[in-house]
Amino acid sequence: MKQNKYDDPNFFSAYEQMPRSVKGLEGAGEWHILKELIPDLKDKNVLDLGCGFGWHCRYAREREASSVTGVDISEKMIQRALEMTNDPLISYIKAPIEDIDFSDSQFDVVISSLAFHYIKSFKSICEKVYDCLKPGGSFVFSVEHPIFTSRNKQDWYYDEQGNRLHWPFDNYQIEGVRETAFLNENVTKYHRTISTYLNDLIDTGFIIRAVKESVPSEEMLKSIPEMKDEIRRPMFLMISTEKKNSASNK
Repeated sequence: MKQNKYDDPNFFSAYEQMPRSVKGLEGAGEWHILKELIPDLKDKNVLDLGCGFGWHCRYAREREASSVTGVDISEKMIQRALEMTNDPLISYIKAPIEDIDFSDSQFDVVISSLAFHYIKSFKSICEKVYDCLKPGGSFVFSVEHPIFTSRNKQDWYYDEQGNRLHWPFDNYQIEGVRETAFLNENVTKYHRTISTYLNDLIDTGFIIRAVKESVPSEEMLKSIPEMKDEIRRPMFLMISTEKKNSASNK
C-alpha cells in the first residue's frame, strides 16, 4: 500500500506548523541550493511530483512557466494547494507518484522536493519521468541524504546533558525500508546509497548535470543559531539531470 501519512489529522496538523509550511520556499533550508539547479522555466510545461502545498508550482508560474501540473497523494495537501492557488494555468492531481501516467514528451521540466525517499522503487519513477519528459528536458529533485536515512533512528547522538555529540551512521550499504519517526509519528522511508540514485538515473538514460548536498545559507546561519549543526552532516541530496536529446540513445 502506498504511504499517505499527510491525510492523518495529527500528522498534517504538525506538518502545517513547520517553517517550510508556514514560510514557503524561503523557509526551506535547502531552497537556496535547489533553485539554482532548476533551469529557466519561461514558456515551459512543468510537472511537480509530491507538490504538497504547491509552493514549487506557484514558483514555476512566477518564473513564467506556460503550464504547471502538481501531483500529490494527499487529499489534504491538494486541498491546501488549491486554497493557496489562484491561477488557471496550475492544475493539481490527487494521485500517488508511483501511478503517474502522462503522455510521452509532455513536459519540459520535472521537479520534486523531498518525496522519493517515501517510494519503494526509485528506478520506476526515473523511467516514468524519462518517458514524460521532452528530449533535452530537465529532471531536478531533492531527497533526504543517504547519510540521514541510513539508520532507523534518524537523530543525533546526545551526551547526558543533551548536547549533540555526533550524527550516527550505520548500515549504509543495506538498502531498503527504514521504519522511523517524523513529527512524532511512525513513517516508512526507503534508504538508498548515493550510487544507487546516480546509477538508476544513468541506466534510465539521464545525463547528470549537478549533484549538491545541503548546507545552510549564510542568512540562516546568522538568524537561526541551531542551523550551525546542519554543517556537520548533509540532510538533503539534490540532483539535476537532463534527458538525452535523441530517444535512440536511451
